[in-house]
Amino acid sequence: MRFDVITLFPEMFSALIESGVSRRAFQDALYQFKAWNPRAYTTDRHKTVDDRPYGGGPGMLMMYPPLKKTVDAITEEVGEKPYVVYLSPQGQPLTQQKLSELQSHANLTLVCGRYEGIDERFIETVVDEEICVGDFIVSGGELPAMMLMDGVIRLIPGVLGHNQSAEQDSFSDGLLDCPHYTRPVEVDGMGVPDVLQEGHHAKIEQWRHEQKLLRTKQKRPDLYTAYLATHTAKQDK
Repeated sequence: MRFDVITLFPEMFSALIESGVSRRAFQDALYQFKAWNPRAYTTDRHKTVDDRPYGGGPGMLMMYPPLKKTVDAITEEVGEKPYVVYLSPQGQPLTQQKLSELQSHANLTLVCGRYEGIDERFIETVVDEEICVGDFIVSGGELPAMMLMDGVIRLIPGVLGHNQSAEQDSFSDGLLDCPHYTRPVEVDGMGVPDVLQEGHHAKIEQWRHEQKLLRTKQKRPDLYTAYLATHTAKQDK
């Protein structure tokens, strides 16, 4: 899988490709990454990528031509038009299911906006999907893009040490994850549930599922209700 990121701050992505699981996966060539600065596709000596919006208003907008030329360059390099995602507060929520959908694309291009946004004509004609990481505003699309990339990279076969690690994460089955414990058995007067120490795998799996249901009901009742509705519908078929 290949990620191409259009950004005015390519150096920010060193945090992703030089740290942790995503670094190891990059070094093992489990995914490819390239950052593209749209300033390289401008025609004036100031390398201008933004301008004032028509109709007035505060702030500046990223211009259509540099962004479009950048996507054209990516298309030429990879041999086909990539699936283009614009990180935007107006996009669809980023969920675990959405990460799985994005992981199916061989070439994924992420557009990181800055200023007050980007020219609407680019969104209408080039962007395939807008995605939002939450109902809040940050200074640019770089951090949301890294969150999206990290989530997708974890799903690439061979990235995680255990094949079931991603499958057991919160949200993977619509529920929050169950509690986990490690050594020592006793710490500050607190112990580990007996069922986890007995080695009975069927009982452990049952306990974990019950805990996932309980934790989701307590912390995310919206997810719990959706989970019950989905599984009730499956049983009725």
